Amino acid sequence: RGSPGGGDHPVAGDRAGTVRGVERARQHVSSGSPWEILVGYCRAVRVGDLVAVAGTAPQMPDGQVDPDPEAQARRCLEIIQGALIEAGGDLADVVRTRIYLTDARDFDAVARAHAAAFSEVRPANTTVVVARLLDERWKVEIEADAVISTSRDRSATG
Repeated sequence: RGSPGGGDHPVAGDRAGTVRGVERARQHVSSGSPWEILVGYCRAVRVGDLVAVAGTAPQMPDGQVDPDPEAQARRCLEIIQGALIEAGGDLADVVRTRIYLTDARDFDAVARAHAAAFSEVRPANTTVVVARLLDERWKVEIEADAVISTSRDRSATG
């Protein structure tokens, strides 16, 4: 599997699991970040029709971060979309987003990027202001949960 944002990275840990007595495959979507192995997480996990996308920072593949909060939100959403596509879905499947801001004054700019991506989907959303994020350049981090209908699943081969 390729990772969103470039390069093929092996995805460790794909396995079957039992959810409510039903055997379900667990698909891991990797970003290829060295942090995934160090911390023990991946960009997204799909079990059945549910996809959970981890907190996504606005970092470019070369490590750069645009200082503009709207551009940062757009970058987070691009990364999330790439993970969802790899898991067989898209932004249209998102049912919930969580936005973490370091400055409430950035809300309008981040909201514009969120609205551009989700104005028709209109997922449930929570936005919170936090003291800071892991990298001081990050003004926003976004998480998403999606439900991918098996009739829409683009990764199905059947």
